[in-house]
Amino acid sequence: MLKKVRTEVYALGQHISMSAHKARRVIDQIRGRSYEETLMILELMPYRACYPIFKLVYSAAANASYILGSNETNLIIKKAEVNEGTTVKKLKPRARGRGYPIKRPTCHIHIVVKDISLDEYVERDFLDPDDFLWLKKPRWKNKYTNIIYHDMDSNMDSSGGVWDKK
Repeated sequence: MLKKVRTEVYALGQHISMSAHKARRVIDQIRGRSYEETLMILELMPYRACYPIFKLVYSAAANASYILGSNETNLIIKKAEVNEGTTVKKLKPRARGRGYPIKRPTCHIHIVVKDISLDEYVERDFLDPDDFLWLKKPRWKNKYTNIIYHDMDSNMDSSGGVWDKK
């Protein structure tokens, strides 16, 4: 019996002190690339967002080597996304007793790495009933539906058919 093997591992960084827009600018450059190429890109880019993303990619690769036992040369960045986090709000004192609001945005970065050397399926000797869940039809497919196919060539009458525009 064939069983699906886990080939993806992720790393998550929460409440990173930068705006999500600035982090997305860097994340868009590394999505879909190999692990080694990603590290070179992040080291050479001049943005402040590169360092926390570099640490997360490195952490995801460490998770992959620990959990999957994979080599770093076989890893690719499968998914990389940035979401907005909470905004830290402060008041800065100004003249005449007024307060000026300061908003410091944060973001959450989620990076998924995939090992391309692992096969998707592995052979097993025993049968598991969970493997056959795909054989059941969903309830909405149990209704009888009749599909009618109309052929334009067979339904032509003496006037030349429906598509004959004069």
